[in-house]
Amino acid sequence: MNIAFSPCPNDTFVFHALVHGLIPGAPDFEVTYADIDITNGLAAGENGPDILKISYAALPWVLDRYALLPCGGALGRGCGPLVLTADGAGGAESLAGKRVAVPSERSTAYLLFRLWAAQNVPGGVGEIVVMPFDEIMPAVRAGSIDAGLVIHEARFTYQSYGLHMLADLGNWWEADTGLPIPLGAIIARRSLDLEAISRWIRASVEYAWAHPEASAEYVLEHAQEMSPDVTKAHIDLYVNDYTADLGDDGYAAITALLDRAAREGLVPEFDLSLLRK
Repeated sequence: MNIAFSPCPNDTFVFHALVHGLIPGAPDFEVTYADIDITNGLAAGENGPDILKISYAALPWVLDRYALLPCGGALGRGCGPLVLTADGAGGAESLAGKRVAVPSERSTAYLLFRLWAAQNVPGGVGEIVVMPFDEIMPAVRAGSIDAGLVIHEARFTYQSYGLHMLADLGNWWEADTGLPIPLGAIIARRSLDLEAISRWIRASVEYAWAHPEASAEYVLEHAQEMSPDVTKAHIDLYVNDYTADLGDDGYAAITALLDRAAREGLVPEFDLSLLRK
């Protein structure tokens, strides 16, 4: 069986046990490590992996072939994307007509940015530039773009680039809806045994929590030069109760995000009941 997820600490922490043969009954896995923009594209293709980590924002394009699993993903509070600039001058209106880098046009971060900008940036932003998330902060610092939408460990490291936070889209979303932020979803082909896969992934999450030292070397190996302290902060923020089970609040958050996005014409309209099927 094949699986694709990012090399970020939350994903390697969650899936360590599953892909290292530590979950009884689970098959062997062939792993592809890829940025979220790539996995979103893999899911949209005809011959994508059996199991993937993608953005919740990408779900409307793939739910005919893939099912959303109730565990393994990233959803929470206080963990939303940030809008960064180099000079810290001006408010949201300063982005009008400007070039903004984003990690993917089908990312939850970008979807939240579009919804936020519609309310807060008069006339809208200018050019949107898609680039790997680890290249965004250097580009903002260099001045090749005016602002950057960042995710993951950038919450903990943007100050080291001399950058300034213009907006915390997680805070905006939570204040606007009262719901957690849906970031990364785990999906599996509908033709597979979804109950078994969910059981294996949940067991992998529980193993990670019970034996955090077991995955430490694997996590750091893929952590893209992150310090151990930043790696731990990343895991503590993004791996939480919603990772073990989305629950009613989790599904409510996903439904609210995608329903609003569909009504704004940002994603295709789809049957919302497919989120639980």
